[in-house]
Amino acid sequence: LMIKKAMILSAGFGKRLLPLTLSCPKPLLKIGKETLLSNTINFLEHFGIKEIVINTHYLRDKIIDYINKKNFNLKIITIEEKEKILDTGGGILNALKYFDESFLCINPDTIWNLDYLKDLKKMESNFFLKKQKCHLLVVDKTKSFDKNLKGDFNLKNDLIARENSDKLKYIYTGLQIINPDIFSNIKEEVFSINKIWDNLIKKNQLYGTDSNVEFLHVSNIDIYNELNVI
Repeated sequence: LMIKKAMILSAGFGKRLLPLTLSCPKPLLKIGKETLLSNTINFLEHFGIKEIVINTHYLRDKIIDYINKKNFNLKIITIEEKEKILDTGGGILNALKYFDESFLCINPDTIWNLDYLKDLKKMESNFFLKKQKCHLLVVDKTKSFDKNLKGDFNLKNDLIARENSDKLKYIYTGLQIINPDIFSNIKEEVFSINKIWDNLIKKNQLYGTDSNVEFLHVSNIDIYNELNVI
């Protein structure tokens, strides 16, 4: 079994990167020669993804123009969150009609590189082998370039936990594998993916893989500027 489709979350306002994001949506900010978005698309293509869905809201025309001009080698569908941003969970739920099977969901704010392919293959293998519903790629916060990032989770034998909120050791990297079934009982339109994760944690059904790659994530303007100097 292989994952063929992915979703890239690209609807946000990028407020922590003002003033750069006044006229440029965050996914189109550049690190070196690549934008965050093109870097993410190239990474997914290397993994073997054939179709990508991108949700858009803020400055969406710029994202669409960019995708049309670039002629990427895989099928890309953009969807619009028209009236309002639906948050991470709502954004994925709104795109589910494009996913009839398990898929990847990825944030372009992380600088993905080919070292992550090993992590992703391991995640994919465990996900299907153990019939999981949701599997996150996490990283020990000591491996984070931005030392101000707080931990999101703990990890015990591949299971994700959240107790002892002052002692959370792992950061969510922005990459997960999702079985669409996890959204089956949701009635809200706007909600965070944390709602889904917390439900799964209660049932011991949220899994994680610990990444060995140094975590470079565009979390704010200072970090963005530092990453562009490396």
